[in-house]
Amino acid sequence: MEFNLADLFEQAVDHYPTREAVSCASVDGTAVHRRSFAELDERANRLAHHLQETGLGPGDRVAVYALNCAEWVESLLAICKIRAVCVNVNYRYVTDELSYLLGMAEPAAMIYQEQYADRVAEVLPGLPGLRHLIAIDDGNPGSALQAVPYEKAVASGSPQRDFAPRSPDDHYLLFTGGTTGLPKGVVWRQEDVFFALGGGIDVTNGHRMATPEEIVTTGYDHPITFFPIAPLMHGATQWALMQQLFKGNRAVLLDRFEPRRVWELVGSEKVNVVMITGDAMGRPLVETLDAPGADYDLSSMFGLVSSAALFSAPVKRRYLELLPNLYLSDAIGSSEGGAGGVSQWRAGEEGSQGSVTTKAIGDSEVVDDDLNPLPPGVVGKLARRGNIPLRYLGDPVKSAEVFRTAPDGTRYSVPGDWARREEDGRITLLGRGSSCINSGGEKIFPEEVESAIKAHPAVYDTVVVGAPDERWGETVVALVHQRDGAAELTLAALQEHCRAHVARFKVPRRLHLVPAIERTPTGKPDMRWAKEVAGGSP
Repeated sequence: MEFNLADLFEQAVDHYPTREAVSCASVDGTAVHRRSFAELDERANRLAHHLQETGLGPGDRVAVYALNCAEWVESLLAICKIRAVCVNVNYRYVTDELSYLLGMAEPAAMIYQEQYADRVAEVLPGLPGLRHLIAIDDGNPGSALQAVPYEKAVASGSPQRDFAPRSPDDHYLLFTGGTTGLPKGVVWRQEDVFFALGGGIDVTNGHRMATPEEIVTTGYDHPITFFPIAPLMHGATQWALMQQLFKGNRAVLLDRFEPRRVWELVGSEKVNVVMITGDAMGRPLVETLDAPGADYDLSSMFGLVSSAALFSAPVKRRYLELLPNLYLSDAIGSSEGGAGGVSQWRAGEEGSQGSVTTKAIGDSEVVDDDLNPLPPGVVGKLARRGNIPLRYLGDPVKSAEVFRTAPDGTRYSVPGDWARREEDGRITLLGRGSSCINSGGEKIFPEEVESAIKAHPAVYDTVVVGAPDERWGETVVALVHQRDGAAELTLAALQEHCRAHVARFKVPRRLHLVPAIERTPTGKPDMRWAKEVAGGSP
């Protein structure tokens, strides 16, 4: 057995065949689709054999284009079983974005839901290497595409697990959209990504697993039910799912985010831990709990974890006011660097306004531009050595910028996060380097200002960006989505509020009231949109 994703899943199947592995629900409240470990394995085996029969094998890429569903999980596992490479497709992409992603990935096959058939048809002429289509029936009208129905593909394959030996060097590919620019494909060895994102290093105590057999033992006595809410096409949910499967735990999935449906499922599915992506999910969820007449059964839930986006202090505090016994954690990390650290919050702890201070995970470090480790108190870039990606797919220039080698031969991943190591060894994440505002020579991290703004009672959501300024080079601009019914917020009132939370040079100099903060499907602010709005007249 190897540190290989398919091997790790199959090990869990052999230990816990009758346990329920996944429960997949929909916002409309129709039946929940369930799979035991044995059922999930058999269906993935069948689909894997079907893919093999079409000529697919090691290194071939297979795109998955669907909302969260059982078929997404089966497809991911089937692709890994034959040593092929899964391509995660953002279902919100318009035709040009989809064409770019698939043009970069060059998939040989695609598994898609019927509701996306028209868009698949639009991009198909530009993908000469795409030779096999499988369509998932989701109740939408069929199309003229020559695709094999998903259930027919599954039925046609052998249920046997008779695949060739696999390798820890097999590739895993994760397309990440970030907040600006076009998507980038991060290429990992499977052993490296397991230790960076897949549970190979325990985020709570830093324990590194010595053998592939070790992870399955963590699910022997106290299996949990874990509910990652973001789309499976996002790395946070993919890895939340796989970690739970490797351990023999159960995962609940929902096809689209809807706060009331989330809390209903926490009760009906006896969920223990909910995973969100920052305030974009955290705020509407906690406000749903706070709504008049709200009555949800949360007796099974003991944990809320956040990753991949800003989870502000005011929102954290509201959760702990409503649920004082809740275990609440906030993780930092990236598709390029893996998990960097995790912080824990408890009722009564104030915490900081806008930064996350965490216990470092694995081989995380704060370095200068020459990759020299920095002493405590000095701001630098968050870096990770050891288990890091190989490269960006098809982008040697960006690969050289992010995956760098120090003079002593150590390879680092340096995605661009500003950070500071504290005296006690913990790391404080300050913000993305690409969004750092330089105003008169002072570095201003937008996340800190955003968290201060969100503490204002009239503010529902916000994003802070820099805009050109003749005197200071850049100035701080706040885009604010007000709460319904609140009196119109003025710049003067916002500035007065912020001065109590951040230094004067960080206080916004311009304010734009907007009907909503545009965000990506994973909850991150759409920085291209924000920059366009901020660039206009104040």
